[in-house]
This record gives sequence, structure tokens and C-alpha cells, in this order.
Amino acid sequence: MYLIKIAEINEEIRDLEVRLIGDDNEQLGVMSSKEALALAQEQKLDLVKIAPGAKPPVCKIMDFGKFRYEQQKKDKEAKKKQKSATLKEIRLGLNIEKNDLETKSKNAIKFLQSGDKVKVSLRFKGREMGYTQQGFEVIKKFTAEIEGFGTLETPTKLEGRSLVAIFAPNK
Repeated sequence: MYLIKIAEINEEIRDLEVRLIGDDNEQLGVMSSKEALALAQEQKLDLVKIAPGAKPPVCKIMDFGKFRYEQQKKDKEAKKKQKSATLKEIRLGLNIEKNDLETKSKNAIKFLQSGDKVKVSLRFKGREMGYTQQGFEVIKKFTAEIEGFGTLETPTKLEGRSLVAIFAPNK
């Protein structure tokens, strides 16, 4: 089908000559825009300019209202099928206990199973910045917990005072 942004319809077409395509997609040739409009009105349809940049411009005889309705239905259907991946965040601490880590990983697994990406961030407070290696170990433990449900999309990196890793769900 043709993608029409802001189409010139019927009397709005000011070109002297147009290349005309019929209702059933057959080429009707080059003719004056008045003749083309008369043909369209004879069939009780609209004359729509579909390729304004061509020499001469290309016009098609169609039911424009029906065309716009069909286009809107297709756009709505495409929008329904579209799923935006949301990013959920889980925050960890440097001195997190084993049970707390398991709880956080269970939440991450739930997010991953529902198709969301998970951002794991471990924030260092005060003098904890001297123990960044321990932070990497905590992230490794977390990765081991959610191993079967998500894959590490971006490797663990230090951003300011936080260690950040992003996990994507397995397909």
C-alpha cells in the first residue's frame, strides 16, 4: 500500500498533468488533472496524489476515507504488537547478607521472566570506595544466582560511586 503523509485530494491537486493509476492498480497513462478528476468523480471515488515528486506527479483513484481508516487500523495493530522493554533496577549493598542477596535475585528472576531488563547497581558509601574488588565479588555472586534466567548484557563497570551491570532476559 502507499504511505501518504499529507496528500492532496481532488480539487487540491493543482498540477496540469498527472500520471493516473486506476482503482484496480492499472496504469491509465498521463492526462490533465481535470480529466483525472472527472474519471474519479465518475466512479464516485477520490483522486489522491501519491507521488508528488515524480515528473509528472502520480495520482491514484481510490476511496480515501476507507484508505485512511484501514491505515489507522494497521497502525493501531502494529502498536499493540510492540512491546517496549522496561529497565528495572535492583540495588545492592557492599555488605549484603546471603539471604538478602537471594531475595534480590528472586525479584530479578521475576523481572527477567516477564521480559524486562534488570539493572543491578551496588552503591559504595564513604570509605567503601576502597573495597571495589569486594563489590565485583558481590555482583559475581548475584550473576551466579540468576544464571539460567538472564545473560549479562553490559559487563560490570564502575560509574562514579556505583558498580553497574545490566542483564537481559534469555530468549
